[in-house]
Amino acid sequence: MTFTSSLLSAVPNLRHAFFSREGGVSKGIYESLNGGIGSHDDPAHVLENRRRMAEHLGVAPPQFLTVFQIHSPDVAVATTPWDTSSRPRADAMVTNVPGLALGVTAADCGPILFVDPEKRVIGAAHSGWKGAIGGVLENTIAAMEDLGASRGSIIVAIGPLIRQQSYEVGVEFVARFSDGAPDNARFFVPSTRADHAMFDLAGYIRQRLERAGILMIDDVGVDTYADERFFSYRRTTHRKEPDYGRNIHAIVLDG
Repeated sequence: MTFTSSLLSAVPNLRHAFFSREGGVSKGIYESLNGGIGSHDDPAHVLENRRRMAEHLGVAPPQFLTVFQIHSPDVAVATTPWDTSSRPRADAMVTNVPGLALGVTAADCGPILFVDPEKRVIGAAHSGWKGAIGGVLENTIAAMEDLGASRGSIIVAIGPLIRQQSYEVGVEFVARFSDGAPDNARFFVPSTRADHAMFDLAGYIRQRLERAGILMIDDVGVDTYADERFFSYRRTTHRKEPDYGRNIHAIVLDG
């Protein structure tokens, strides 16, 4: 099963998908569409799962690109395919090359897909709280502008991620966001536990995008923790499972 953005779906000659964990070949805790190269799943299963995702987007597996994600603000520019062993260490990608699918992996963090329909430039970013506060969204927009995009024309979709009702954090986390930026307090509500709060990652991402000048933003509204059709790092941790799969979310310009 895949989820899509209504805004992105309306763009001609563009394909995208927020892939769930359904429709693959992995077994056990990785069932079934695990795209995580960094997981301890059978590599052959991961390879087949990624082949299926590439096929869904209409590209050959070598054109289905991901990066080595490190919770950074860094952006890679894709001009030709790279293999998994040489993939850049970054948390976002941009391209204006048709047929190169840009994919980000996530298991609670925010997958963010970008397109300028007029200039035919796309981007994909992995934005957890570290990436968001560090500037990965703004850096993705700037990298798209370097390829000719105009931020006033960029459309963005926020994909499945952990939502506020599932995202409990401690007081140190709240302080990190609120110190020097008191308006960020609106992204927290009290938890039922003392000295804890619930964090609105999607709302914070939307604010960063809006302040960067993005006018058209869609949000699929899915909670990866609550919805078992998606892998969730936090759900895995709470269940004391030994590992977890990764969802992949991707975008590609048709040739």
